[in-house]
This record gives sequence, structure tokens and C-alpha cells, in this order.
Amino acid sequence: MARRFLSFLLLLTLIACAPRGEFIRVDQIAPEKAALAPESGVRETIFVATTRKAEDGSFGFGRADVASFLRYDILVPFEREPGEVTWPRTAKRADPKTDFLTLADKQYDSPTAFRKDLSAAMARRGQRDVIVYVHGFNNTMAESVYRVAQMHYDLKVPGVAVHYAWPSRGSPLGYVYDRDSALFGRDGLEALLHEVAQAGARQVVIVAHSMGGALTMETLRQASIRGDRRLMASLGGVILISPDLDVDLFRAQANAMGGLPQPFLIFGSRKDSVLNLSSRIAGNPERLGNLKDLTPIASLEVTYLDTAAFDVGAGHFNLGTSPALIQLLGGIANLDAAFQAEAARRVGLLPGVVLTVQNATAVILAPVEAVAAGTGTTRDRPPVQPR
Repeated sequence: MARRFLSFLLLLTLIACAPRGEFIRVDQIAPEKAALAPESGVRETIFVATTRKAEDGSFGFGRADVASFLRYDILVPFEREPGEVTWPRTAKRADPKTDFLTLADKQYDSPTAFRKDLSAAMARRGQRDVIVYVHGFNNTMAESVYRVAQMHYDLKVPGVAVHYAWPSRGSPLGYVYDRDSALFGRDGLEALLHEVAQAGARQVVIVAHSMGGALTMETLRQASIRGDRRLMASLGGVILISPDLDVDLFRAQANAMGGLPQPFLIFGSRKDSVLNLSSRIAGNPERLGNLKDLTPIASLEVTYLDTAAFDVGAGHFNLGTSPALIQLLGGIANLDAAFQAEAARRVGLLPGVVLTVQNATAVILAPVEAVAAGTGTTRDRPPVQPR
């Protein structure tokens, strides 16, 4: 066990030395390649609020007391596997056919301007639903924005994509800094949720990954204790993906809120090696995202989907990176349909073993042959168009 632990730490050290994802704009690449962009992929518009501090023209890991509001138009290339975010090493090597690129970006001079633009985007799409994505541990600004664009497109999520970028250090060795930053980010996320509601969103679904799940729960607990009924009433559901969150703390947060927003879905994996390491660091055998037994959360109204059968790499982000799982969930039609269905019907749409312990329902997902064999090959798709 000790040898395995040391090997994992060595791997983290090597990862820390690897180059990280950065924004590369289409107008930075060769003109002849830039001309191919309109036919090379799909434009995903991501509205962003961040409490990262702006330094030297970019948003790093410093903490800002006041949130900044932005918008990014991201090119999601056709020639890639579902679940994959492809990074050009340099602007010179960038290829719009295969690489994620920034088509345009904008920083708003006020929250009012942000709300106005967000409201207009909902009107253009004819949808008043908003999906708020909250990234997890060890993310740079660009990595989190590009990943949101990938997930929103690959999972065919309806509604407008909004992202909350809290000040992660963007280092696998920055775990303690990120835990403090997640707590620091609570007010910023609460402020963003208010802006989204005031922009006219009919309902807001929160999708949070890893440490972002802890941030989300702390924010909702905070809003609930404050008696913020408008914010809580605007929630149309919560999804936690591989939440890096102490199970006892999660139960206490839910109880302080008087119950969880509904529906409440948790995607986890018994084999999540990142959360297994987090468990050892915390001195606790389990995190919410790698539960093997629902007994500790049996009293809560949640649906827990175990994705271990679809593990990709460390198994810490299966919902966003496993082509087979993406294809399986795409078969539900979209997240909105899943949320509108009753819990029993939603579970019935997914292949796997269903276990119910009091109020909590576990779905141990199992691959379907046609799904597991899917390679996610490129299909004929329309050219870039705003979403």
C-alpha cells in the first residue's frame, strides 16, 4: 500500500511539470488555418463568472474579492473522440479541425451587462433553462472553460451554459490551497446564481465536479440558512460528479438545508483513484464520490449512479470523458428530459442494478454491448453556429 501511495505521489509530481492548457484564439493561428474554422466544428458559447484575480491580462489562481463576468465562444472540433479535449501545444501548431480554440471572448464592465447578454442568449435559443457548471480541483481557467464546452456539446445538454471559475491553483500539488479557495468561492457562486435568476432563467441546474461539489454544497447551505427562497426556488436540479466531499459533512449540509434540491444526482465510482488518495489524505476511508455503500446517506433523497464499469484513467470524471457513458446518457435524449421524469422512470432508462436504501437510490451502471462498443466516430455535423 505504501509503495502504491508513493508511486501515485511521483505521478502527481510528473504531472505537475507537464504543460497546462491555455486559451489560443483563432486569430492567433495561421490565416489559412483560421479560414477553416467555420466548417471545422461547433461554436459553444460559455458565460463565465470568476473570482480568479486578473493578472497580466489573464485570470490566474489569485483570489479576487469581486467577481468578474465574461463570455467565451469556443470552437469544439468535429475530429476528436467524445469526451476528449484536444489542446494545441502552440498557436503555430493549432489546427481547428482537431483542436479546441477560442473564437471570441468578452469581459463585461458590469453584472448588468452580463445579465442582459445572458438573457438575450436565452431568448435566441428559445430556452429559459441555464446549466451552471462548477469545475473541480487542479484546473486552470482555460482548462475549465474548454471542458465545459466539451461537456455541454457531447452530452447534448439543453439550455445556456454558464460556468463558475473559482481560483484553483491549477496544480496537482495544490490540494490544500484549492480546498481553501473552494471555501473562498462560496460568495462568488451565490452571486452568480442571483445574476442568472435575475436574467430571467426559468430553472437552474447545477453540475459540479470533484471539489466543486463541496463548493456547491457549501453555497447552497449558505443560501438556505440565509433564507434565500428565490435562489433555492430557481434550482431545477443538482448533479455532483465525483464529489470530493466528506460524507458526514454532506449529510450535515443537507440537514442544515432542510433537505436537498430535487432531483439530486451523484455520479461516482467505487474505483476512483483520485478520491481514494483524497480519502487517505483526509484520514477517512470514503468520500461522497467513491461510496461503496449508501447506508451513510440512506436518509437523503438522492440518486447515486456508480460509473465504475466505465472507468477512464483514474475514474475521476467518467461522466465527461467516457465515450461509452456519454453515448449511453445521450440515449436519454437530454438532461432536461431526465430531470422532468419521475425518479423511477429516470432509473428505468438506464441499464444496471438498482438498489434502494430508504430514500437513497443507487444505480450501478452496466455497459450495454452496443454502447460499450461505440467508438464515437465523427458523424456528419452542421458547421459552426451559435448556441
